[in-house]
Amino acid sequence: MSLTLICIPLPGTHSLQYFAVATSEGTEVPEYVAVNMVDDVQYSYYDSTMKTPILLFDWLNKTGGREFWARRTRYILYGHDAIKWSLRNTVQHFNHTGVHSYQDMGGCELHDDGTRRAYSAHAYDGKDFISLDVETMTWTAAMPQAVFYKHKREADTAFQQTDVGFYQKECFQSLKWYIQYGMETLLRKVRPEVMLIQRKARKSAGTDIICHVTGFYPREVEVNWVRDGEHLQEEGVWSGEVLPNGDRTYQLRKILTVSPEEQKKHSYSCQVDHASLDEKMDVKWIPEAGMNMRFVVGGVLAALVLIAVIIGVLIWKKRASGTKRHDYTPAQSEYFRGVLII
Repeated sequence: MSLTLICIPLPGTHSLQYFAVATSEGTEVPEYVAVNMVDDVQYSYYDSTMKTPILLFDWLNKTGGREFWARRTRYILYGHDAIKWSLRNTVQHFNHTGVHSYQDMGGCELHDDGTRRAYSAHAYDGKDFISLDVETMTWTAAMPQAVFYKHKREADTAFQQTDVGFYQKECFQSLKWYIQYGMETLLRKVRPEVMLIQRKARKSAGTDIICHVTGFYPREVEVNWVRDGEHLQEEGVWSGEVLPNGDRTYQLRKILTVSPEEQKKHSYSCQVDHASLDEKMDVKWIPEAGMNMRFVVGGVLAALVLIAVIIGVLIWKKRASGTKRHDYTPAQSEYFRGVLII
């Protein structure tokens, strides 16, 4: 039985990601944990105490989905074997004892302009170790001590063939399939809600104006501070990252600091552009409302409480290993900032 993928429009960027961590024996946590996500939404979970991964999306159980899920399960279990191999070889190479961790993260992205990207990177004890160039299928060591691993992986033709199959074909087929069958969820459009909050600036006599945009989907959003009808440059504007809420929507904050003199001379508004809007949303700041003013557009205040539970695997907080080691120097990169948090 073969699976047929129907070509559908892909507004914005869609991604398939996996995060996995293996730890040495002797801890109370599972020695292997893997989380798979589509568009920042977790769709499966697996750890070494389980026989098979857990599927979290009901729509993956539709006709045809069972066969496809069986194929994905094989890749998830393969990842378990691969990362244990990586941890074992790395610990032996460094002649380390005690508890150590090995992380693996990767995936693929599809853009509405037809471009695509796949990536893979590894870390040892929370520090960048090695990454895979998917285009050339060659490994790049992040430190001299990781060159041995590069040689081992490139010399293992079975590993290389599996990696080629996943990153150059299977990952993108999987992502298209998820979008096709999860269209109602993944291709939906949810209007943003906007709150303006003002507070006294911490480092000046001015005022911080917080434009908090939340509850929107898809992820892509444009938020700008406007002064007298013209977009402000980023100078004087602090921009946060787009973060996931706990309900499969997103949030973003932009903070503008204005001096007392500027408040008297100019008018300010927060402008939001999103795929769910027929036209840009423009929310004007009214300083006369007082320092505790709240301005809500698109929903009730209670719906705008900041979501405390952010998907842990997307925010890699820096955690050094318990014992400092001096036999290799950590590399600086954006791939890994610490141990995978589930």
